[in-house]
Amino acid sequence: MTDAPRHIEVAIPLPVFHTYTYKIQKNRLTFAFAGKRVLVPFGRRRVTGYILGESDATDYPNIKNILDIPDERPLFPPSMVPFFRWIADYYMHPIGEVIKGALPGNLNQVDQVIFNKADKGEKDIVEASLSPLQKDILNVLESGPGTLKKLCRTLEKKIPVSLMYTMEKKGWINKNRVLTGGTAKPVMEAYVSLIRSDIPRDRFFHHRKKIIDVLALRGTTATSELKLMVPDAVGYIHYLKEKGYISVSKKRVYRDPLGSPIEPDTPPVLTNEQQHVVTEIISSMGKGFSAFLLAGVTGSGKTEVYLRVTAEAVNKGFTVLVLVPEIALISQTERRFRARFGECIAVLHSNLSSGERYDQWTRIEQKKVRIVIGARSAIFAPVENIGIIIVDEEHDASYKQEGGLRYNARDIAVVRAKLDNTIALLGSATPSIQSSYNVSVNKFVELKLKNRVNKRPLPEITVIDLGKHRDKRGIRRFFSPELYQAMKETLDRGEQVLLFLNRRGFAGFPVCTACGETLKCKNCDISLTLHKNANAYKCHFCGFSMASVSTCRSCGSSSIKNLGLGTEKVEEALKKLFPDTITARLDRDTTTRKGSVLKILKNLKNNSTDILVGTQMVTKGHDFPNITLVGIICADLSLNFPDFRACERTFQLLAQVAGRAGRGSVPGRVIMQTYNPNHYSILAAKEHDYSAFFNKEINFRKALNYPPFSRMIQLKISGKDKTQTKNHAHIIGKICGRLLKRHTHFSKSIDILGPIEAPLLKIANHYRWQILLKGKDTVRLHEFVHQLIFKNMPKKNQSGNVRVVVDVDPFFMM
Repeated sequence: MTDAPRHIEVAIPLPVFHTYTYKIQKNRLTFAFAGKRVLVPFGRRRVTGYILGESDATDYPNIKNILDIPDERPLFPPSMVPFFRWIADYYMHPIGEVIKGALPGNLNQVDQVIFNKADKGEKDIVEASLSPLQKDILNVLESGPGTLKKLCRTLEKKIPVSLMYTMEKKGWINKNRVLTGGTAKPVMEAYVSLIRSDIPRDRFFHHRKKIIDVLALRGTTATSELKLMVPDAVGYIHYLKEKGYISVSKKRVYRDPLGSPIEPDTPPVLTNEQQHVVTEIISSMGKGFSAFLLAGVTGSGKTEVYLRVTAEAVNKGFTVLVLVPEIALISQTERRFRARFGECIAVLHSNLSSGERYDQWTRIEQKKVRIVIGARSAIFAPVENIGIIIVDEEHDASYKQEGGLRYNARDIAVVRAKLDNTIALLGSATPSIQSSYNVSVNKFVELKLKNRVNKRPLPEITVIDLGKHRDKRGIRRFFSPELYQAMKETLDRGEQVLLFLNRRGFAGFPVCTACGETLKCKNCDISLTLHKNANAYKCHFCGFSMASVSTCRSCGSSSIKNLGLGTEKVEEALKKLFPDTITARLDRDTTTRKGSVLKILKNLKNNSTDILVGTQMVTKGHDFPNITLVGIICADLSLNFPDFRACERTFQLLAQVAGRAGRGSVPGRVIMQTYNPNHYSILAAKEHDYSAFFNKEINFRKALNYPPFSRMIQLKISGKDKTQTKNHAHIIGKICGRLLKRHTHFSKSIDILGPIEAPLLKIANHYRWQILLKGKDTVRLHEFVHQLIFKNMPKKNQSGNVRVVVDVDPFFMM
């Protein structure tokens, strides 16, 4: 160990794209490991950063010392540092914020400026010429200290920082910096152990003897459990400890987000197809990086393949990371894995409390689990020695994060597998065009499951042309005679029905009959949706709502006609069409409470529900053998979006929801209602023919040079002022044009589309423009955006209120 301070590289979780060098004092050298948090001075503040490793940049003057290292163990292994660096570089996001977003919440401490009223004489303050705002500030601080943000919120006014500085200078208020945050901490519980049992036979003997007997029988026991067995235990534990009969120690306990224990299952006999797939994957395990695409029809047993390869990985001493697209699917997947592997499993998803997530993260980092299951953020789990990364339903759009760090968990799962020199297994019944293309260019190896288990047939699909029912009134326009009759026959047999409509609410197009204006959100450029159960019109983008008895904002008329269709209206209609059945609804409105998804799905599994109506939440991986009829109310809702992936999403949705039918012993049937019965995505879904869809779609993509034949980066420009946002978008567009002319290697490889208004121009009071950059050369495209953002972007726009966000590989073009 040297006497000279060593230097470390630290990532700061602020919007800064550089890392920083700090000194480590001699007494802290043995604690400064990569992956730990570190408290450092940053400007005039103290912030929490993350140690990335040793720093070579030691020739700068005045390198500051660290202040503290709060962690005993690293929060993530050093092997993840290259992974974080890759993400920060590829998605053009500050590496400190990448790491902060990956870690459990409420870990970091930050400096916060707190103001309080000074002790200056009340008379001096009263006699001073205070402005009304200054008087209000002092009145608020009279009741206690607060931050500037809290003062602004309390007074409902914007308070200039310069005003607070003036008041501080005059001695009316004081300013202090305090460390806040860092509330996620381990939970400690007291455990009681028996030392000796020869307690005196006094009047409390029988009470104390109960405690002694429990400890003699059970050994070391948590005080919480002891209280349940001996209700008055607390009063006697102190005496027994003082006299040396028992010892009390603190141990860490983990908050458990898993459900009740699961009965172990018996692995089924694999089909020949499954056995071939499992053998192929296992033969590559431990031999370096490889990427597989498991294309298996719905009901073909992909989950059993996942379980078998996981068992092999665990037996070989590896860990396994399993991603599923929706939190609703985690419980189902976790139960299947626990039935096979017991309790050596951790789960990670955003519905966990910060304490639960912290505990799960710690269990993973301390290698107390071998299998991690979670939604997209679980790709950041601190696992080492990974044997395989499994991405179920790899086509699902939910893997794309749409705020903050805009990553695609499916894509970075492949990157992490490559960096960790392990296997990536992507599975889907309807693979993404990107993944299928990767198979065609030999980046991925395709594995197929063409048949359902137990030789069950794929459901028969009947396409109904809704255009023939245009003249019908009311709900009958959307319940064709064929669908109604099929539902009646299915319910009469005691089987279950699933109805799919990818639009929630009661009616999505409220129109004033007096003036013809639609009821629009006041913050967004979109019509409101009536939610009848909530007696309100709601905006599905910003959350704005108004009472269902509201009048037209244009003419004041109360005559509002609620047109359109949503899952709530379908549910209401079903109760009239089939009054003796039990109907449930699965959409975002019915699943806001914790545990509500599980309750709805449990009722369906127990046959307590006859008909389930749902949005795309019902399409994803659920397995209910008694559902023999699936009705698709309107197959066209996503078909005509101004998005080059609209046909792909439509085919995937239809094929996935159709796959929920006939997964038991009774063959299934699907009624698919559409206004476009001859569209190739509808026809391919009808025939269960992914190849036909892919061959048609890939030709369109190639002709238009859209992904996978190119890469795209979207510049999202938004601001509260319509004119300033438009002007700023055009300024950026001109800069892009100049960059192309200045560098021939850019002009030959990059296309610029825009600037143009976003299809949804206004959301949450922000006007939105976009520029799409498209090119075949990923390196050139990223180099272009780096030059644009970091070297050529104007430092300030006209108002300071226009924001530019870089979205690499955008998924949603609206």
